[in-house]
Amino acid sequence: MEKEKQNRPKHFDCNNNNEISTAMLSFWQNNGFLIIDDFYSENDCNNLKEHANKLIDQFNPEEKIIFSTTNQEHASEEYFKNSADKISFFFEDGAFDNDGNLNQDKKLSINKIGHAMHDLDPIFDKFSRKKSLAMLSNALGIEMPLLVQSMYICKQPKIGGEVTYHQDSTFLYTEPESCVGFWVAIEDATINNGCMWASAGGHKEPLRSRFKNIGGEFKMVSQNDTKFPDANVPLEAKAGTLIVLHGRLPHLSGPNNSSISRHAYALHVVDGRAKYSNYNWLQRSRDFAFKGF
Repeated sequence: MEKEKQNRPKHFDCNNNNEISTAMLSFWQNNGFLIIDDFYSENDCNNLKEHANKLIDQFNPEEKIIFSTTNQEHASEEYFKNSADKISFFFEDGAFDNDGNLNQDKKLSINKIGHAMHDLDPIFDKFSRKKSLAMLSNALGIEMPLLVQSMYICKQPKIGGEVTYHQDSTFLYTEPESCVGFWVAIEDATINNGCMWASAGGHKEPLRSRFKNIGGEFKMVSQNDTKFPDANVPLEAKAGTLIVLHGRLPHLSGPNNSSISRHAYALHVVDGRAKYSNYNWLQRSRDFAFKGF
């Protein structure tokens, strides 16, 4: 516990002008992440959660695809492969019994919704295209931000699956690398209910792997066999907090064994000046191209 207290990272306030301070920029450059409190209001978070639950209520689970980063079996499913330009629903591992029936209510069984809500749903569109997010992107050097992926993550009580150690640029690779993740705590994220952990400064190390579409098959391809450093910083966050993640930053989250859910919304952007890899799993057709803020 003493070590956890020592490793608690600095939090910054969202100032009235939505500007990034010199101290924030320095922290970002040194650590590869930023935690900005009160970036969204409690009402903003509650409305998004209510809308996400409404979408889940309306979802008829013809496809029972389980999302798990520990085995990546979902990567071979056509439902996942075709989700880049859709609003798709993925279940937690442990959501179903041996007969294929849900063990609990549908709203307590979904792992996440993805991956194009920001372009297809007006509520998610408004939440994603907050002016201060665009300003923050520019301040971090992303001159032509394109919104490429959105995920509403439920981290369900008792069965919320872990997200294994990874770097976001593994999945959304550009040349030069430009991926940045905007992760919003819709509910409080704590050590007890599976908050993220990161390796402070780990973004300065090499990209370890690429998740590639090779002939229609999604494969994890090693780029560098350097061992990941320890995830030594818990990224705890109150509802409304924005956590900004460098695309190279190694981070993870453990399983949620508590009785309290940990809803979050993740949005990934890349710089339109960079070349978006044709090998990336997430692709859009020309008539549904990535858009900015």
